[in-house]
Amino acid sequence: MGWMHTARFLTTAAQLHHLPPIDVPEIAFVGRSNAGKSTCINTLTQQKQLAFASKKPGRTQHINLFALGKQGVTDAVLADLPGYGYAAVSRSDKLRWQQVMVNYLVSRPGLTGIVLLCDPRLGLTELDEALLEAVRPRVEEGLKFLIVLTKADKLTRSEQAKVLSITRLQAGGGEVKMFSALKKQGVDEVAQLLWQWAHPVRPQGTEPAAEGSAEPLPASPQAADENPSTE
Repeated sequence: MGWMHTARFLTTAAQLHHLPPIDVPEIAFVGRSNAGKSTCINTLTQQKQLAFASKKPGRTQHINLFALGKQGVTDAVLADLPGYGYAAVSRSDKLRWQQVMVNYLVSRPGLTGIVLLCDPRLGLTELDEALLEAVRPRVEEGLKFLIVLTKADKLTRSEQAKVLSITRLQAGGGEVKMFSALKKQGVDEVAQLLWQWAHPVRPQGTEPAAEGSAEPLPASPQAADENPSTE
């Protein structure tokens, strides 16, 4: 958990080609608007406003990057992608940003894992399933995948068990975790899993890089601006 608490804003970009190259593991958070993505990120990092929840969900169309690592040395990056599917956004904007996100998820170098946020009361929607299908080839090649069922406190234990069972069948080999920011359910489990994704066990006979050898990632000039909401 202490590793997650080191999260700090790195940069924001409205287009994929504006994102800086990353040479450390990158983990993307995606999900429908109002699925609780910003709340999940803020709970995991114990920072109230690292990821901003917009008053108008779906309006912000930026990818925000957050650096992780102790003593100012970045050893992983979290990518907070725009929330999708919100009704108040025009159809053209929806389609454009859905395509941007798909392009990011299928082509971003260094992408190590994807966390899909889902409201368990709604289940996986058509857009969620389309995203799963788009990333399936990369998952089959080893990309890590986790579905986080947020707002678990809204369900009874029996309802949670039922949703978990159904979602695991839909996850296509990915993992599924219940999560409640209010009750702190699943927080430690998700944080530990993300740590493992970013710090895989090395095969015997390989030597880890010397401690402190990694260089801090440079923030783009945009990093000085307030990071916009993506939920």
